Amino acid sequence: MTFFLDLLPRPPALLAFGEPTHGESAFLQLRNDAFATLVRHGYRSIAVESDRVAGLVADEFVRGSSAVPLRRALTEGFSHDFGALPANRDLLLWMREWNAARPASEHVTFHGFDAPLEISGAPSPRRYLIDVCEFLDQDRSAEIDGLVGDETRWSAPAAVWEPGRSVGRSTDAQRLRVIADDLLTELYLQAARRTRGWRAALVRATAAVAVLRYHAAAAAPLAQEERVSRLLAVRGELMAENLLSIHAAEAHRGPTLVFAHNRHLQRQPSTMTMADLDLSWHSAGAIVGSLLGDRYAVIVGSMGASPALGIGAPAPSTYEGRLHRDDLLPRYVRAGEVPAAEQRTHDHRYFSLDQATVAHADVVLHVPTGTGPAMLAERILTLPGVEQLVADAGHGAPQDAWGDRFFYVGPERRQPFATIVERDVPGFDESSELDRPGVFRLNLDVGRAEFERLFGFPPGEFEQHRHELDFARLDVVVPHPGYARHGFASIVMPGPQSLPEIDRLLAVAHARAVDRHDRAARRAADRPD
Repeated sequence: MTFFLDLLPRPPALLAFGEPTHGESAFLQLRNDAFATLVRHGYRSIAVESDRVAGLVADEFVRGSSAVPLRRALTEGFSHDFGALPANRDLLLWMREWNAARPASEHVTFHGFDAPLEISGAPSPRRYLIDVCEFLDQDRSAEIDGLVGDETRWSAPAAVWEPGRSVGRSTDAQRLRVIADDLLTELYLQAARRTRGWRAALVRATAAVAVLRYHAAAAAPLAQEERVSRLLAVRGELMAENLLSIHAAEAHRGPTLVFAHNRHLQRQPSTMTMADLDLSWHSAGAIVGSLLGDRYAVIVGSMGASPALGIGAPAPSTYEGRLHRDDLLPRYVRAGEVPAAEQRTHDHRYFSLDQATVAHADVVLHVPTGTGPAMLAERILTLPGVEQLVADAGHGAPQDAWGDRFFYVGPERRQPFATIVERDVPGFDESSELDRPGVFRLNLDVGRAEFERLFGFPPGEFEQHRHELDFARLDVVVPHPGYARHGFASIVMPGPQSLPEIDRLLAVAHARAVDRHDRAARRAADRPD
């Protein structure tokens, strides 16, 4: 794959890496690969589309804190349920491992850059204000609690969608904004003698201001289309403010990779139709790009098919169709080299490329297809003589195995050379954490010689190395957690960039199966009737 930094006109301070949809793991897996590469080229931080305050917890884990185990980092360290995405687990683990093996000057940091809100709702500022007060040794909880009142009057959806129900421009909200500003002032006044924890307190104070701004926008007496566009614009401004703050804190250590939906990162104005409202606003990318100029670069994501989302291949006349290649490998292309084409038919699950998106980007990352059990099964079935068995009750399979796929050479089905499984087997095979949403595993009978070439030890020594392995990590070939001693390897959710290696290992496993079948056939032919 072309090294994407070589496609940029100049090295950026903020490199934005966009995905065209949420829910297709291929983009997060490619992001992880890209970040690992960038860190080796001097990048020292990543900022993702997630609440910045929550990101403080994830960063504690990355820094090696024993007080934050992985499960807490994933549940509390991300907003929007993004901690449940398996690739985010892998990102945090990789960052923690990198930091553990290197001096402080080379450590990497994790940031969220979103405000603690969604378009459909925002919390009260209470907990952020209280946290800052505790840092400053000020007791203003009674005053803050009295002004906030019932938390649900802030968090209820009606507080955003019905301006008359919003508290954002009430006397209480105005007073809370003054308190938030006072606390920011006091933070800076005490910065010289309260350096430990100061930046985290600043993030929380900024979050309090952010939710108060958002509630004020929600209360604006505007027509609904104008008001919702304003809410999107305010969220974009809050994201931009966070990105500029992260850049200011990290610039002396190196550039920052930024990962989010294309719509948050693109330079041109964003548009969207929602509930019959035609919305337009300037996103974080448009704001940051205008302020940083060529120090901000944008890679926009493009997708062909997504088995995970049920999205089929694009028409050849579309941008995505023209970027497609038969080898199915992701590739980076200079945006200026992408020919003009038609826009893909609208699909609410995917924001397609259009002329403006391409024209204002630096690079396009096109992923022809995500991977999934059915897609990999089709690939395996193109091998000669292969038959598939899908386990169900009719085959006597236990319910935990229903839907698992087994691939054989020959109708005798003596031994599968490959399997695709989507569930844990309690008490036997739980190491890969296959019960996570959308997770599956490809298992391959590679044999003793290939097993030792892959892992550096023979199958018989697997148990001595089990503790060294993370069987739940995505897109990494590891010994099978249950059948390694029989020469099986496995890979959880292989990404499209891994298809050449998957094809090579499939060829090894298939050849072994063909050989077994041929030997069995010869023995049967030699056996007297």
